[in-house]
Amino acid sequence: MNSMSKPSGGVPDRIWLQSYPRSVPADLPPFRHESLGALFDDSCRVYAGRSAFTSMGRALSYAELGEQATAIASWLQGEGFRKGDRIAVMMPNILQNPVAVFGILKAGMTVVNVNPLYTPRELEHQLKDSGAVGLFVLENFAHTVEQAIARTDVRRVVVASLGDMLGLKGHLVNFIVRKVKKLVPAWSLAGHKRFRQVLAQGARRGFTPVAVHRTDIAFLQYTGGTTGVSKGAVLTHANLIANKMQMAVWLNSSFDNRPKPEILTFICALPLYHIFALTANALMGIATGGHNILIANPRDIPAFVKEMQKYPVNVFIGLNTLFNALLNNEAFRRLDFSQLKLTFGGGMSVQRPVAERWHQVTGCPVTEGYGLSETSPVATANRMDEPEFTGCIGMPVSSTLVDIRDEDGASLPLGEVGEICIHGPQVMAGYWNRPDETARVMTPDGFFRTGDMGFMNDKGYVKIVDRKKDMILVSGFNVYPNEVEEVAVMHPGILEAAAIGVPDPHSGEAVKLFVVRKDETLTEEAVKAHCAANLTNYKRPRHIEFRTELPKSNVGKILRKNLRC
Repeated sequence: MNSMSKPSGGVPDRIWLQSYPRSVPADLPPFRHESLGALFDDSCRVYAGRSAFTSMGRALSYAELGEQATAIASWLQGEGFRKGDRIAVMMPNILQNPVAVFGILKAGMTVVNVNPLYTPRELEHQLKDSGAVGLFVLENFAHTVEQAIARTDVRRVVVASLGDMLGLKGHLVNFIVRKVKKLVPAWSLAGHKRFRQVLAQGARRGFTPVAVHRTDIAFLQYTGGTTGVSKGAVLTHANLIANKMQMAVWLNSSFDNRPKPEILTFICALPLYHIFALTANALMGIATGGHNILIANPRDIPAFVKEMQKYPVNVFIGLNTLFNALLNNEAFRRLDFSQLKLTFGGGMSVQRPVAERWHQVTGCPVTEGYGLSETSPVATANRMDEPEFTGCIGMPVSSTLVDIRDEDGASLPLGEVGEICIHGPQVMAGYWNRPDETARVMTPDGFFRTGDMGFMNDKGYVKIVDRKKDMILVSGFNVYPNEVEEVAVMHPGILEAAAIGVPDPHSGEAVKLFVVRKDETLTEEAVKAHCAANLTNYKRPRHIEFRTELPKSNVGKILRKNLRC
């Protein structure tokens, strides 16, 4: 099959093209850059005097960003790391994050994004599975690294402090964080290096340019899967460059009939270790010479709103829970939204009442898109000039095919519900060292099976109606029942456990755990405490229900679907 032909099934060839904005091409033009590092270097040169990222009032220019990322790359080379080595980054949205990430990419190495809130068990798995040999971490989370590192291949740890890049203000910030708020638990890591020390050493060393190709691995983006085992989606430089280009033409189309600001200011509240913010904020911002305002703790809504007051925000990348939290803040509702040109929602379904209220308060409609870590992430999007919320996930972006297929892999006609399957240059190369898992989700003709069920209408718009997988979606993060259940039964007082997702007004879904006790004195509090010690916050059960037995099939498989009744 031609890579851009539509499989047979009674659906006209790429029917969605009729709904495209006039400036959006059906297919992407040839790539201008061979790697993300080359794209990064170009932007740092062209936009040298502009602000690239701002955090806690400190702006980092493109020129400074380029110099400091090069220092990181030089230091890595000087420490004996080589092209292709996996280097983990365990930081929230602070300036040190993009400096480390782009330094790793410039050196031809692979970034392993790590959630800073992981427990030692979760961190150990990701470091071991990826084969990471280096790690950049904020000191607030160094105690977690201390508990996990001995059983991994990590041979060098770089520890950053929150105030490292804030100038004189940084000393005060570090004092408050460490001594007043006591947010840095005691830690000890033999042979670690400090971030500022690494920058200084790297600046003194010469950087040796590395030949990086499109097919080289840029990121291992960890996600769950059909088995619930966290695995790394292999994202190449080509995957990310393609998705950046797809999003750029889509974003630019919103200015077909209105003036475009010379410099786009993005709010970056979603964590940069999440694929949505990585691509939509960091890569899009770099590629367009934009300015990203980093929000380290978006849960602190009052502080978040104060940051928004300081900047003429043009682009807001968010998800339903964040939109909803902001709308319930009075100070947010009083902000000046005259410069807000685009609100892009993803990560989880945007609820219509939230979207409508956002439009009413800000005057800017929410444009919803869809994707996964395995698709870098954006695969479909609504038109940016849609005057109202559509309730659909939009249409396939440039150079992308979406096919709705039945259980046997046959294409279905328009309007019929089946599994949403995606083909395009942004689709991952596979799962890291897991050919069996890759084979489960990739079809022989190159489509990625998403596990989401939906249909396509006669305009080429796709609507999700259900999920095929048992995966639970909490505030845009995947939670796989198998992992929660495996942790639960580690408790000596639990005989069996089953996890499902239940509706939650704040996070979309929350985890509910059904437990069969081995120890009749076991309490809900004890179960939650056990899960808290082994699972990061969004994976923890919010609801516990004790039962004498769980529903099972004839062969003894727990039937989660019966627990949803």
